[in-house]
Amino acid sequence: MDLPHVSAALGVIHPICVARGRNAEVWDEAGQRYIDFIGGIGVLNLGHCHPAVVDAVHSQVGTLMHSAFNAVPHRGYLEVVEALNQFVPVSYPLSCMLTNSGAEATENALKVARGVTGRQAVIAFDDAFHGRTLAALNLNGKVKPYKSGLGALPGPVYHLPFPSRDSGVTAEQALTALERLFEVEIPADEVASIIVEPIQGEGGFRLLCPQFAKALRGVCDKQNILLICDEIQSGFGRTGQRFGFTHLGIEPDLLLMGKSMAAGLPLAALVGRSELMDALPKGALGGTYSGNAVACAAALAVMDVMQEEALTAWSNAQEAAIVSAYQRWQASERFPMLGAMTGIGAMRGIVFEDTDNATGAEHLANLLVAGRDAGVLLMPSGRKRNVLRLLPPLTTEPDIMAEGLGLIEQALETLKA
Repeated sequence: MDLPHVSAALGVIHPICVARGRNAEVWDEAGQRYIDFIGGIGVLNLGHCHPAVVDAVHSQVGTLMHSAFNAVPHRGYLEVVEALNQFVPVSYPLSCMLTNSGAEATENALKVARGVTGRQAVIAFDDAFHGRTLAALNLNGKVKPYKSGLGALPGPVYHLPFPSRDSGVTAEQALTALERLFEVEIPADEVASIIVEPIQGEGGFRLLCPQFAKALRGVCDKQNILLICDEIQSGFGRTGQRFGFTHLGIEPDLLLMGKSMAAGLPLAALVGRSELMDALPKGALGGTYSGNAVACAAALAVMDVMQEEALTAWSNAQEAAIVSAYQRWQASERFPMLGAMTGIGAMRGIVFEDTDNATGAEHLANLLVAGRDAGVLLMPSGRKRNVLRLLPPLTTEPDIMAEGLGLIEQALETLKA
C-alpha cells in the first residue's frame, strides 16, 4: 500500500485502508471484509460504531462541538468527571482532568507527582509502555524502536523487573531489585512516583503479581511515593473489571486512562486523590482540546453501557472462547511454535516460541500476513514482538468470535515448524 506524504517513521502493520466498520467487522476500500482482533489497539472495547455512542455523538455535534474548558467550561466535561467519580472503583473521592491521549495523561501525572512531592525521580518497569512523548518515552521498558537515537530523555527514570506469572520474575526478585535500587542507585526519599501497568499491554499482556502489588503499595505509603497505575489499555472493561487494579487488591494514588474511554474519539484522563490533583497552582493543568464536547458525549455513553454485569458476561464469554481455542490448538500438537498464554479475562496474549525453522517473532510476523489473507486482523506485542495480543471488541457476537478464532487456526496451518 502506497502512503504518500506520510512520515516513513510511522510503522504500519497491515497495508490496507479501512473504509467502514461494525462491531468486530471492518471492510477495506476494495470491499474486502475482515474480523478485527486489533480493535484500534484497545480503543474499541465496544466495537466499531456502537449504536449508543453513535447516537450520543450525533446529538452532541448538532449542539456544541467544542469549548476550551480552561476558558469557558461546558457541561459535558463536568458530567464526565462526575461519572468517573462513580465509575472508578476506589474508596476515595476523585479529582480529575481530561486529556487528549494516554501519553498526555502520563505527562500530567509526572507533573503532579513532581509538584506534590518536590522530587523528580520515577521508577518504571521493564517492558512497560506509557506513551511516545519525551517524558513518557523514558518510562518505556525497551529501547527499540521508541528511544533509539534520541539521546538523553527527561528523568531521572529507573527500571525494575516486572514480576508476573507470565514473565517468570517473582515478587521476591522484584522487591530485591527495588531494595537494591534504594541502596545503590537513588534513595527512596528522592523518588516522586512509581508507575506500573496492572496488566502490561505492549509488554505482552502480563498480569502484575498481586503479592508484589500489595508490597509496592506498602513501600509507597511508607516512603511517601505516589503510586501511578497506567490503565490506558487495560481499563474500561478489558479484563472483565472496569479497571485492572481491582485484580491486584490495591488502589492507586493516580490513575491513567484512555483508549476505550470514548469508543474511538480522542479522550483520556488523569484521575486521583483530590489532595494530590488539587495541589498544583491554578492554571498548571489543562489543554486547548482536552475534554472536547463530542468526545465527552461518547465517554458518557460508554460508561452508561459498561455496567458491571455486562462487563463480566462479555469477558467471561470471550475468555472462554479464546482459552478453549488455544487449548485445542496446543493439544493438537500441530503448532510447536505456540507457547504460553498470557493475561487475564478478555485481555489475552499468546507467546510464539522459536523453532528450528524460525524465531517466535518470525512465526508471528508470518501469522499476521496469513491471518490478514484469511480475513482476520491481528497485532503483535512483547519486547521481541513474539506475543500475539488479542483485542476483539468485548461486544463481539459469539458466531463472529468463533469465526475469527477459526481463521487464526487456518493461518496457523500455514506456518512451518
